[in-house]
Amino acid sequence: MRTDLSSLIKLGQVSQHYYHPKTEMELASLTRCEKISTTIDSSPEEGAADAARCVAAEIERCVRERGRCVIGLGAGRCALDVYDELVKLYFADKVSFAHVVVFNISELWVGNGIALDSEQSTMRRLNERLLSKIDIAPDNVRTFSPKATDENVYAVCRDYETEIDEYGGLDIVVCEFTKSGSVAFNDPGSAISTNCRLISLSNDARTRIAESYQCDVAPLTAVTLGISNFLNARSMVCVAWGVDSAAAVRSAVEGPVTDQVPASFLQMHSSAHLIVDIDAASCLTRLNYPWRVAPCVWDKQLVRRAIVWLCMQTGKPILKLTNKDYHDNGLGELVVVYGSAYNVNLQVFNDLQNTITGWPGGKPDNDDTYRPERATPYPKRVLVFSPHPDDAVVSMGGTLRRLVMQGHDVHVAFQTSGDVAVNDEDLRRTVMLIRRISSHYGLSSEMQHSLGNEIIDSINDKAPGDDDDANMRYVKGEIFTCEGMMSCEYVGVEPDHVHELHLPFYTDAPFGQGRVGEADVAAVRALIEQVRPHQIFFAGDLNDPYGTHARAVDTVIGAIEQLQGEDIMAHCRVWMYRGQWSSWNLDNVDMSVPMSPEEFQYKRNAILKHQSQVHDAPFRDADTDKLSWQRSIDRNRHMADTYCKLGLASYEAIETFALFKPHKR
Repeated sequence: MRTDLSSLIKLGQVSQHYYHPKTEMELASLTRCEKISTTIDSSPEEGAADAARCVAAEIERCVRERGRCVIGLGAGRCALDVYDELVKLYFADKVSFAHVVVFNISELWVGNGIALDSEQSTMRRLNERLLSKIDIAPDNVRTFSPKATDENVYAVCRDYETEIDEYGGLDIVVCEFTKSGSVAFNDPGSAISTNCRLISLSNDARTRIAESYQCDVAPLTAVTLGISNFLNARSMVCVAWGVDSAAAVRSAVEGPVTDQVPASFLQMHSSAHLIVDIDAASCLTRLNYPWRVAPCVWDKQLVRRAIVWLCMQTGKPILKLTNKDYHDNGLGELVVVYGSAYNVNLQVFNDLQNTITGWPGGKPDNDDTYRPERATPYPKRVLVFSPHPDDAVVSMGGTLRRLVMQGHDVHVAFQTSGDVAVNDEDLRRTVMLIRRISSHYGLSSEMQHSLGNEIIDSINDKAPGDDDDANMRYVKGEIFTCEGMMSCEYVGVEPDHVHELHLPFYTDAPFGQGRVGEADVAAVRALIEQVRPHQIFFAGDLNDPYGTHARAVDTVIGAIEQLQGEDIMAHCRVWMYRGQWSSWNLDNVDMSVPMSPEEFQYKRNAILKHQSQVHDAPFRDADTDKLSWQRSIDRNRHMADTYCKLGLASYEAIETFALFKPHKR
């Protein structure tokens, strides 16, 4: 059974012509804005495999020409995917590491020095994901000295650079671009002349570490090779996945060289190669604005994107765009295709106007020809899947309430408890409350007191990076779930219409990082068969730091795929929402549900029922210091502002949805 069907959300939105051109001439035209050699792959899996083949080829070449290969390895999450693929190549006898020397390019400073056995150790990660599985000699694995202290760290760094030089320098560096444009731990502000050093980690870097190592507290400092060390390497293979990296990828690849985007210094490297997936490449000119670099095959989606871009460039609403506006901004081809600016304007204006509806479940007894949802049947049975208990209300709380108020039979399914998203402090507060209530009503018991002590002791004894024990996970999950039930009740969903799926991929693995299996898909399928919905809503934003969204989506699409062709899906329309971690580009929007100021406040109130998430959730935006739900609120307002600037009606906020079209067998 295929369990990676979430990739279907990404595929098909971008023509392969723009990232896998057939000729070198087409490639040269498409990449003329790019100053770093960049390969775009359809998915992170393909990108990791592509990068691994590049690294393997470099190793083979270096060993053939010089007898060995000296390689610097980073331990970012994207780079780890590459190492998984290198292990596969090794077991397939397509690469050997017998003549490879590895240097760790960065290490976290835990406590007062480098603890290589710490959970927060890049070297430990490299060993687990790569080095322990290949034929590399232990003496050929080099890292920063664990004897480094605050007093001698700079001498240790100089010695480390000297050791690299004694091996003839680095032949290859493998690392990742981050969403801040950093390389290793060289964060914005790192100059081109920086070398190996102890650095203070930025908020973004610490957030990234906390996400990656699933810990509440990240180290304050780290040791890392500097920009000058990387530029001295003979070649570099850098990787980046996900839409969060898209802005940084564009800045590094197409923008000016600046220390505010340290990755941009790789423009000065003669043999740097960046490999990204479509999401990470989505801001590059050839994907985002292809009309600026090559002739286009104009479909409805691309035309809409081009006109929205033109409106923002000119500051004009759609219906005021002129032939001159089109020609001056490289879109004269559209005037030729459609005959006049007026024709293009009217088509796109009507197209966008038709996405707006106050009836997300369909308006009964009305012509639905140009409405995003069907008028019949009415009322509809609606099933909303929420990866965590807060995702549905954060991303589509206004729409959820609208569906309930308009008389539809609405069900919400929490796919996981979301326990890893609950802080230890919330757990501690809950245990304290239970103790006080039990004592007040004379319900205190030896068992209750013992369990409370056990949980508190577990919190106090837990080291950074350690898993929560079973009791901690259960109570944290109940905290989040109860908040979700209160939120659903607030928007009008009946308590018996809130379903807790407790999918095994999440409950049966540390930090909810298990693989999706048949049991997960079967649980989702069973609920669909029970509810028999006319509408399904599920999360289309896959970039949560936990990885839960992508897995949760895999289960929904897997169930839909199994039910395809059966009567239960014949009259069901499937919608994807975003908001918690990303938003839909306007060219992908099929339905927009506006909210009045009062309705928008109602959504905010529903979100605030999630007290464990609204004040100090583990993962917050390091740049804006905003939590994901706050960014979702901002996105709703921004979308309304965008519609207004395009010349459409002005609303307080708008939630947007994209139609999911099941994969044809």
